[in-house]
Amino acid sequence: MKRASLLLSLLLVACQRDAAPAPAEGGATPSASGLERAAIETGVIADVRKVPPVGLYQRTHEAGRDILCIAPDRSGHLRFGLEAVFGRQEGCRGQGTARNAGDKLILRFQGGDQCLIVAQYDGDQIMMPGVVDVNCASLCEGKGSLEGVSFPRIASMARAALDARDRSGAALCGGG
Repeated sequence: MKRASLLLSLLLVACQRDAAPAPAEGGATPSASGLERAAIETGVIADVRKVPPVGLYQRTHEAGRDILCIAPDRSGHLRFGLEAVFGRQEGCRGQGTARNAGDKLILRFQGGDQCLIVAQYDGDQIMMPGVVDVNCASLCEGKGSLEGVSFPRIASMARAALDARDRSGAALCGGG
């Protein structure tokens, strides 16, 4: 009986030790679960820290088209442009700088309102949070909002991002 309870205790301790997240580089604990880390290590899913967000993201729906482009500028920093259309008179549009931070993409919009959005980035799409800063309201017309808008990746090349146009034909990422 003592052996059985000792064996059970050892197994329980071993399971708890394995369930704890392994320290990441630099000693930080990763946000990925053990299953997600295993999937990344085996190549089943992409490691977003190694997949640059440069490219073109676009989704077409019954009310219009949502498009986001991300391209490096001459100094190597990322810039972006986006347009989300919710109908003929409603939509959001903005441009600015982007910074990749693991599974987050920090979008800092240019202009006087200091709009900053921390979007989720999984390597295949960029998803805006369900609530955005009130300073971002000036980017939108009518009842439009960037809250919850997602942009699936359709191209991973800077050229595709530079060629992106909004619905009026203007370049979103300063294309040629």
